Amino acid sequence: MENIFVPRLALFFLVGFLAQIIDGALGMAYGVSANSFLLGFGLPPALASASVHTAEVFTTAISGFSHWRFGNIDKQIIKRLAFTGVIGGVIGAYLLSNIDGSAVKPWVAVYLLAMGIRILVKAFRPVNGVARAMRKQLPLLGLFGGLLDAVGGGGWGPVVTTSMLANGEPPRQTIGSVNLTEFFVTLAEAITFLLTLGLLDWPVVIGLIVGGAIAAPLGALLTKKIPTKIMLIVVGLLVIGLQIRTLVQVWF
Repeated sequence: MENIFVPRLALFFLVGFLAQIIDGALGMAYGVSANSFLLGFGLPPALASASVHTAEVFTTAISGFSHWRFGNIDKQIIKRLAFTGVIGGVIGAYLLSNIDGSAVKPWVAVYLLAMGIRILVKAFRPVNGVARAMRKQLPLLGLFGGLLDAVGGGGWGPVVTTSMLANGEPPRQTIGSVNLTEFFVTLAEAITFLLTLGLLDWPVVIGLIVGGAIAAPLGALLTKKIPTKIMLIVVGLLVIGLQIRTLVQVWF
């Protein structure tokens, strides 16, 4: 039993570490990358998503606290996203526990692909003065992001962070605030999954937690240090690459 448990734990530790470095620095892709690996390892979609979000309760708490300590937080963003994000996450977790949510993935991928291209454009042609108009739409964006995050095993960061950056929000405060808000969303999702699914694959969860917890402060520090233009370019390319990968998997 130990011969099986230890290598699996080390493997999931590495996955959690790398996924959290990316997520903490760029505000997205923890759930997408970790969930993709777990599905490739053979876990059912609901169990993979439940394991990722249970681990994220701990990693997002540490990441959110680190972003707060480094000054990467805008309280108004958190207030507008948190409540509806939690509602969307609970609905999505319940739906995934009872239906197959894979049918929506191509449509989300097309939307995010367009947002990724828009972010790249803004990296070279900064737009000032449009961000505040986006604030009024944050509750709806939070609901949409929480719903897709639970159903797709990841998506809070890609949907919320990408949409906000594409509409001119400052990268550092956006990434930090979305990361901190994600704690409340993932907590609600994890509780819903536990109530509907029961037991989880704990070697997966423990490995993801430990790896992500170690990486979380490093990701927050990178957010503070990376110049805005470089951050937008990296986020845009990451989003575009992930969505092209998703569409290729779905269509081919």
